[in-house]
Amino acid sequence: MKCKVVNLDNKDAGEIDLDDNVFGAPLRKDLLARMVNYQLAKRRQGTHKTKTRGEISGSSAKPWRQKGTGRARSGDRKAGHWRGGQTTFGPLPRDHSTELPKRVRKLALRTALSAKQADGKLVVLDAASASEPKTKAVAAQLKAMGLSSALIVDGTEIDRNFQLAARNIAGIDVLPQQGANVFDILRRDTLVLTKQAVEQLQERLR
Repeated sequence: MKCKVVNLDNKDAGEIDLDDNVFGAPLRKDLLARMVNYQLAKRRQGTHKTKTRGEISGSSAKPWRQKGTGRARSGDRKAGHWRGGQTTFGPLPRDHSTELPKRVRKLALRTALSAKQADGKLVVLDAASASEPKTKAVAAQLKAMGLSSALIVDGTEIDRNFQLAARNIAGIDVLPQQGANVFDILRRDTLVLTKQAVEQLQERLR
């Protein structure tokens, strides 16, 4: 399919052919949900921890004698029903990541790209570059293009000046093509790809 190419000044810069296999896949919400859950689970640190009975500092002496007081027998004050005692069934350090086949991950990325294309939320840039690392200039260009919430994906190497200028703009993310992922694509309203990113993504996902 054909797609219009623009530059940062929002002027026409020709057309580009988009691969139907990459940008024309059917919408699969189940795949997108599985991929987002996979990514969010994988980024969890899993360092949450509560103390068990054996890790609490304190005496192991009985608070009162076993018999003759009329009260229930008790071992020590490290038990869960005492103030300052253990946390019963508390969390322990663990790995939250799950398994997802590589072919499913690739299909989910193709689905996310295709969803943006189908919704008219895909913009192809001639190039994402800036002559100097000035946020004000790049912010004005993006505002003129109507981009307030966008993920900008460049080629393997991102222009340093553009990256420095754009990183301080709220709602704008900049990634190299190898970092393009389903979660970041879906969390922003518009997906902006450079011509180089389109070519490399098509080669990667074809």
